[in-house]
Amino acid sequence: MPNWTEHVIWWHVYPLGFVGADTTGQDRSPTHRLRQIESWLDYLLDLGANGLALGPVFASRSHGYDTTDYFEVDPRLGDTADLDHLIAECQRRGIRVMLDGVFNHVGRDFTPLVTALADPAAPENALFRRTSAGELVAFEGHDALVTLNHDNPAVTELVTDVMAHWLDRGIDAWRLDAAYAMPAAFWAGVLPRVRERHPELYVMGEVLHGDYAGFVAASGVDTVTQYELWQAIWHALNERNFFELDWALTRHTAFLGAFVPYTFIGNHDVTRLASQIQDERHHPHALVLLLTLGGTPAIYYGDERGLRAVKEQRAGGDDAIRPAYPASPADLPSADQDPVAADTFVLHQTLIGLRRRHPWLHTATSRPLTLTNTGYVIEVTDGTQRLVVALNLGDETLAVATDAAERLAGAADASPAGHTVPPHGWAIFG
Repeated sequence: MPNWTEHVIWWHVYPLGFVGADTTGQDRSPTHRLRQIESWLDYLLDLGANGLALGPVFASRSHGYDTTDYFEVDPRLGDTADLDHLIAECQRRGIRVMLDGVFNHVGRDFTPLVTALADPAAPENALFRRTSAGELVAFEGHDALVTLNHDNPAVTELVTDVMAHWLDRGIDAWRLDAAYAMPAAFWAGVLPRVRERHPELYVMGEVLHGDYAGFVAASGVDTVTQYELWQAIWHALNERNFFELDWALTRHTAFLGAFVPYTFIGNHDVTRLASQIQDERHHPHALVLLLTLGGTPAIYYGDERGLRAVKEQRAGGDDAIRPAYPASPADLPSADQDPVAADTFVLHQTLIGLRRRHPWLHTATSRPLTLTNTGYVIEVTDGTQRLVVALNLGDETLAVATDAAERLAGAADASPAGHTVPPHGWAIFG
């Protein structure tokens, strides 16, 4: 991976939702809402992040994942000049930019698809996968999303051109949507060509489960989404079962031997952490894990303020987890008006600050020192430096036997054997 990824912490934004655009396809009035995100770049830095991971910004029919033109900005967000301006403002502040590439499928209004449907003899037909009966292949049963034919060299050329085009305009990274649905060999053909022109490129593939390390090796991506860890964190905290988390961290350590996973505790596709974990006393524990474990961490917008929302399996079921933000940070409720949001933001700042003081955490591995259903103490180390992280979900104090004398964050009391962490508390020692 490029060296700069050791220090990047992403703030992940779903642009269409963030700026309040209509995602049903009913209102496609041109605007310049993308410039609204510029108002939040200093907020991003104040949080402690230094990367802006943008969801779909290209022309599409509805939610952004039904692309109609990879070379044009969605008119509901603005135009190419607006995106260029946002990239330039990020560069001026030292903020890295990631774009979301939906290269597995396209929307029904994708111009080559319109041409193909109008003329069965048109060469554009070869761009799309079809069943043995000649029907277009829909992505995961969504008829509005038509799968590209990744065996066709013309698709390789298209994706290579799109990625290079926006890298030429100043972005630093690509997220590959639904990478799990595409052949790894396809990316092995695309990425070396793109890297010839942009060797500092960072590529993250969306992979839900399976052989993460195998996909990374076969495809040439730098990393994949660590969904196993995401699920283990919230589930272990909800069920008060740290054995589940410990098992996931054993696998996480193995992954770190092959690549550095893209880690998160929230994104645009899942129920908000604050709604997922029922006991609010345990919400901080998830963030502690995200920011002390090896990986490249991402904070989903709103999580830094403790937003709550549930993803629902229905049309429009993602809207609640992809909300509009105010025009600028000045329009947020004050600390007096929303103390939970203020406290959550400060906790993010504290833990991100701690991670920045220990950049070796990027590739650190962990091992358990204490493991019970409700008590978990781990050593996180790069082989030379280390931190001790203690998490307590129980109603009694948790004893932490460690020679790490300094408490760096959280709450703990000194004891003859080391420290004790209060009920439902956490602490980090160094």
